[in-house]
Amino acid sequence: MVNSPKGTIFFLSYVYTSNISKTADKVFEMLDAIVERIGEENVVQVVTDNAANYKAAGQLLMGKRKGLFWTPCAAHCIDLILEDFEKKLEVHQVTIANGRRITRFPYSDTLQKERI
Repeated sequence: MVNSPKGTIFFLSYVYTSNISKTADKVFEMLDAIVERIGEENVVQVVTDNAANYKAAGQLLMGKRKGLFWTPCAAHCIDLILEDFEKKLEVHQVTIANGRRITRFPYSDTLQKERI
């Protein structure tokens, strides 16, 4: 996703990565190439998954490009926190299960309406 004064662009580009290694170095090379294509002066922040390889790639990217900041995706972080709560604290298991049931209905209802 790209944000600019002219608006937001979702999926500026698509990179098929199933056939390449997902080591920190390869992720860094991929992100660096995208920043290079867009222009370093046009990139302020890169947000990714917060897996170890993406964290390392983000650090490499910030090391090379001093005006750029890498941050982990907040939604992914929150999802991981909730997964830990669900696994480790029984009281949260019930709350999360109820939340899933509540959200499942509107989404499934929308899917049913789209099929009609």
